[in-house]
Amino acid sequence: MTENEMLSYRSELPTLEKGIHLISHSLGPVPRNARKYAEQFLTEWEDDSITAWQKWLPAVRSLGDQIADVLGASHGTVTILPNVSIVQAIVASCFVFDGKGPFGRRNKIVYDELNFSTVHYVWREQARRGANVVVVPSCDGISAPIDALLAAIDDQTLLVPVSHVLFRSSGVYDAKRVIDRAHEQGALVLLDCYQSAGTIPLSLEAWGCDMACGGSVKWACGGPGAGYLYVRPDLLPKLEPMMTGWFGHAHPFAFDMGPMQYASDAWRMIGGTPAIPAIYTARAGWEMIAKIGVQNIRKKSLRQTELLRELVEKREFVVNTPRDDAARGGTICFDFEGAEAVSRVLSERRMFHDYRPRCGMRVSPHFFTTDDELERFMGEVDRVRREGIEPANPSRSY
Repeated sequence: MTENEMLSYRSELPTLEKGIHLISHSLGPVPRNARKYAEQFLTEWEDDSITAWQKWLPAVRSLGDQIADVLGASHGTVTILPNVSIVQAIVASCFVFDGKGPFGRRNKIVYDELNFSTVHYVWREQARRGANVVVVPSCDGISAPIDALLAAIDDQTLLVPVSHVLFRSSGVYDAKRVIDRAHEQGALVLLDCYQSAGTIPLSLEAWGCDMACGGSVKWACGGPGAGYLYVRPDLLPKLEPMMTGWFGHAHPFAFDMGPMQYASDAWRMIGGTPAIPAIYTARAGWEMIAKIGVQNIRKKSLRQTELLRELVEKREFVVNTPRDDAARGGTICFDFEGAEAVSRVLSERRMFHDYRPRCGMRVSPHFFTTDDELERFMGEVDRVRREGIEPANPSRSY
C-alpha cells in the first residue's frame, strides 16, 4: 500500500478534523466504525437480552484472533483482558517463588529501569512473595540496555518482563536476542508490545516468544479496555493463575464449587467476565491496521520519524530517541528548556502530543499523518516559544 493510499484512511478518522493528532503512542484516534460497533453492541443488548452472549463470546475470540494476526501468532493463542496491569498480575499469579512450583527453584525477575511503571509496580511487589527482583540500570536513559540485561539473565531467572519499545525514548529492544538468551538459561520472556504492535512488524511465534501483552489504546486505534495476552501454546498447560475467575474455568456455567479446573485453551488466563463494549469498539482499529499492513506502516513511520528528527535537530533541541532505524520505534522524543510549558499550550491549541519527565515532548506520526502536519507542529513550537505564552491550565497534565 502506498503512502497516498494510507492517507485515504483519514476520512475514517473523524478526530483528524478536530486537530493535529501526533499522539498515537498514547491514544490513537477513534475510527468511525468504532461508533458503529458500539451501537451494534447496544442493539444486541437491547434486542437479544441474555441471549446476546451467544454473539458476545464469539466476539471475544474473534478480536483475539485479529490481534494474533498483527502479532505474528496463531489463532486461539490470544486472550482479551482489560489492561496490561491485569495481564501482568495474572501472569505473576502463575508463579510461586519457594521452589515448589513447575518452574523449580527459579525466583529471579529481570527487567530494566526504562520499563513502563505499571509493569514495575506489579513485579516489584512480588518480592513480598519471595521473588528476587533485579532492575537493570540504563547507561544513558535512552537506549535499551540490552547487554546489561542479557548479562543479568542466569540459571536462577524465572521471567524477563520487558517492553519491546521503551515509552520514555522510543528505543527498541532486539526481542529475538532477549528471547534466545532467556531460553539458553531456561527462563521465560513476557514481551510488552504496547508501543510496537501496529507500528512495528512482529513475529512472536517465529521468535519463540513465551508470552506477550499490550492493548488497543495506542497505535491500534482501538480505545481503552481491550488489552491482550499471548501465550505460547506449549507453555500454556504449565500456567495456573491464582488470580483467576469463572470464565477461566473449563466449565464456567457448571458453577462448580470444587477445586479450580482451568480451561484447556487460552481462556484459562481470562479471569472474570470480559469487557464486551471495549471489545466491540476495539475491533474497528485492529481491522484498519490489518488492512493497511504493519510493514507498510513501518516504512512510512521510519521516513516520517527521520523527517521529524531533522526538523527537531534543525532547532538544536535534545533528541532522546535513538537515531538508527532498527533501534527506533514510532516516536521522536525531544526536549528543550521550557518544553513542558510549551507542550501544554500546544495541547490547548489541539496539537495533540504529550510531555513526559526525563523524556521531553513525545511526537508520533502514524499512517494517517501528513508531512505538512509535522512541519505545522514544529512551526507552532517555534511560535509558542517566541510568544512566551503560559498555558491556560498550568496544572493540567496529559
